[in-house]
Amino acid sequence: MNSVLDIKNISFGYTKDIQIFNNFSLSLKEGEIKAIVGPSGVGKSTLFELILGHRKPSSGSIRSSTFSQVFQDPYSSFHPTYTIREQIREVTSMEGYESLLEEMGLEEAHLDSLPHKLSGGQLQRCSILRAVLMKPKLLLLDEPTSALDNLNQLDIMKLIVKEIKGMGVLLITHDGDLAAWCADEIITLGNVERDNIPLLP
Repeated sequence: MNSVLDIKNISFGYTKDIQIFNNFSLSLKEGEIKAIVGPSGVGKSTLFELILGHRKPSSGSIRSSTFSQVFQDPYSSFHPTYTIREQIREVTSMEGYESLLEEMGLEEAHLDSLPHKLSGGQLQRCSILRAVLMKPKLLLLDEPTSALDNLNQLDIMKLIVKEIKGMGVLLITHDGDLAAWCADEIITLGNVERDNIPLLP
């Protein structure tokens, strides 16, 4: 399998005295899901900022394939004055969206709505729909199901697992049960313990 993300020996800190990462490495291949877990403030979202290029490590290297991302707050992911459909079309051809729309419990009317007309859960589904339709090699998920109830969380993660062919997924979550269900490996920040957990059917 091809590697879609290689992080090699990165170090990063907001001050010289407090290092969030010290020679941290991570590799992700096509078809893999890895979950980043840990308490608030240990650097989960900072890791995504480093991958996205919004911050630079003080040492080490990060190489990633083409990616798309889903953030925790869906309302910050869409421009308020354009419909969902218009914003998805800006980044993808929408090929095959009909089947995904049904599987995500969305309707055509949701796509033709302005973001503020949708609930947080509906808008987050649209955000995930857009990210998957972009057909990335690397899918970055930052608490992607936090706006959904438990049943819908599972349904959406099942869909992501189903669509993983040809891409790798890096998931930030505070939900240990969700991480254990879907991840091939859980990486716990703070003490950087790693537990290999098999992907369940």
